[in-house]
Amino acid sequence: MTGHTAGDVTVVVPPALRFLLPARDRAGGARRLRFDPDATLGHLVRAAGVPPTEVGTLWLDGEPAPPSARAGPGSSVVIGEPPRPQVTPPGGYLLDVGLGTLARRLRLLGLDATWSNRADDADLVARAGAEERVLLTQDRGLLMRAAVTHGALVRGAGAAAQLSDVLDRFAPPLAPLTRCTACGGVVEPVPKAEVAALLEPGTRRSYDEFARCTACGHVYWRGAHAGRIDELVRTARGRSG
Repeated sequence: MTGHTAGDVTVVVPPALRFLLPARDRAGGARRLRFDPDATLGHLVRAAGVPPTEVGTLWLDGEPAPPSARAGPGSSVVIGEPPRPQVTPPGGYLLDVGLGTLARRLRLLGLDATWSNRADDADLVARAGAEERVLLTQDRGLLMRAAVTHGALVRGAGAAAQLSDVLDRFAPPLAPLTRCTACGGVVEPVPKAEVAALLEPGTRRSYDEFARCTACGHVYWRGAHAGRIDELVRTARGRSG
């Protein structure tokens, strides 16, 4: 970066967050920003490319400082990561449109996870606040919005890695197979006779134990994918402790 002056503020980013920096700054793990007497530490963190949800303790010239503090010319701001695990808000999770597979896996583990492929950014932020949900996304711009009170930037290129990151970050109690993977409603056991008319003939002959979503009516049984689901549950339980 050209145009540095002696009064620039240096924002130091921990290794796990350096991918958020511009490519030229990642190796050094820091970004230099022109001093602005009106900029708070919160503003500087955002200017460095780090959403507030990914920030733990802030250090200003070697001392802990709140986001409302102001740096001086030549100051150093060090970003600490949030501690793990974090407490999940009472409403559960709200996932953005790109995390549909992750939403289904969270529901499979019994977690309250809401997802829609039609929600825009403003809707997501408003709903997360109104329902006290943590907003899960891989869009850091979404987490830069001031109205986001609970959020997390999900790491990982696929659903398996994303699930591991969420479980590591929040360590939620799991209740596998108690929620509908389609809508997130509660799933309860149901007598075979009550759902027999909804089943294919082969399913009626082969299975006797069923469950049904109390919200959308979807029927579940231990079918061909049971082994894969069991393995996912075992892995998740190991990850969440």
